[in-house]
Amino acid sequence: MNKLEIPNIDTITNTVKRIRNKELRVVDLIKEHLERAHSVNSDTNAFITIIDSALDRALELDLKIQNGDTDLENKSLLGIPFTVKDLYMVDGIRTTFGSKYMSDFIAVYTSTVVQKCLDQGGILIAKANCDPWGFGSSGENSGYGATKHPLDLERTPGGSSSGSASGLLSGVGFFSLGTDTGGSVRLPASFTGLLGLKPTYGRNSRYGIGAMASSFDTPGFFTRNLEDMALLESIMAGKDINDATTSETETINYLDSLNKIEESELKNITFGVAPEFFIDGLNPEIKEAIDLKIKELKDKGFKIKDISLPSSKYALACYYVLVPSEISSNRARYDGVRYGPIESDNYEENLSEGRSKYFEEEVKRRIMIGTFALSKGYSDQYYKRASLVREKIKNEFKNAFKDVDVIISPVSPTTAFKIGEKINDPIQMYLVDIFTVTANLAGIPAISLPLGVDSKGLPIGIQLMANMFNEDTLFKASKVILNN
Repeated sequence: MNKLEIPNIDTITNTVKRIRNKELRVVDLIKEHLERAHSVNSDTNAFITIIDSALDRALELDLKIQNGDTDLENKSLLGIPFTVKDLYMVDGIRTTFGSKYMSDFIAVYTSTVVQKCLDQGGILIAKANCDPWGFGSSGENSGYGATKHPLDLERTPGGSSSGSASGLLSGVGFFSLGTDTGGSVRLPASFTGLLGLKPTYGRNSRYGIGAMASSFDTPGFFTRNLEDMALLESIMAGKDINDATTSETETINYLDSLNKIEESELKNITFGVAPEFFIDGLNPEIKEAIDLKIKELKDKGFKIKDISLPSSKYALACYYVLVPSEISSNRARYDGVRYGPIESDNYEENLSEGRSKYFEEEVKRRIMIGTFALSKGYSDQYYKRASLVREKIKNEFKNAFKDVDVIISPVSPTTAFKIGEKINDPIQMYLVDIFTVTANLAGIPAISLPLGVDSKGLPIGIQLMANMFNEDTLFKASKVILNN
């Protein structure tokens, strides 16, 4: 068979209830998921590091549960196994950032959002494969080999958070953390039929995560259902003293809000549709699926309004000037002194030889693009002009959200493509991000939801975008899409 069997897995809340009621031992749950991780990894290459020592933590929790430890009473992720993209640092655990350049790096502290999950009783069981530092849309650029799609092992699960999506779909863990700089959570979610969230920039802390482009990077995650997603964002959102870009904007319990909303309130949500997202090159089956969903919403009395975002047609070009520029700047720290291998005692030789030997091709490509865009004589022509376009895109979204609550669009022009199909054509690969980069340019929250499958049985996703810090609205609109 060229595909894996996909198991059915319960919600986080129901599983935690079973653990609390002593119907399920944590050690049995963790052992099951670790065995699954080892089993599927030979087919999918979803994980760079599998953390077998997680069993020790499981045994500790079981003992505390047996002893009636009151400290566990409010742990909403008690005993829940999860995985993280290998850009997240975890104290004492190897963190490669998906690159051979960092193959021996052991983190000395833990990312804020990972720590929040651990503090709630979650148990980390694996670090997931990814494009190096998030540079890619397919997972094929990883220094540790391409990640494969569980539903068709000849296809990519999407990138750059490829292993996070592939592993979760394969049945490993209850959720997986990824990062989204231009669609790197939403695209794999769409390709694999999972839910993928990119929160508002500044809603979740970036502390302890390998940087790609600092003004775009957003910690996001994958789940199998909306209830788990609302619960997890309630845990991870909030101000972090270690990340000056995090916002003090109030957070709420998104799961409680989602559970309490009445159908009549949901009817008040206005969905916007912009023609700029339905362009030539969009797979007809994807367009048909989204058009059908919009029609179903109209027929059931939901409000649909046509809007326009004219500058969105420049979003991809703008993104691929600004992001490589920040990539180029952020790579300066990888000099073989603070990070990276030692190839020579001479600093300049070590810098050159280490990068030449261990940086993957896509890493080199993006550094060169960014360095060119920032170079003397070209920064005004490219970087500054792209920055102005970014502001225009932000303003157009801001104005659009005066009339609508969420905006509907495709996630990707295609469903999951075959490994090797686009890897030698960077332009075609970059075009995969055409519908997702706008949310990162504008800093707004966006989500990918499953919408069915195409004629090949491959998942189709639909994207919803909301105004900044309106994750609550995004979840409620998602409930409408999934239930109607």
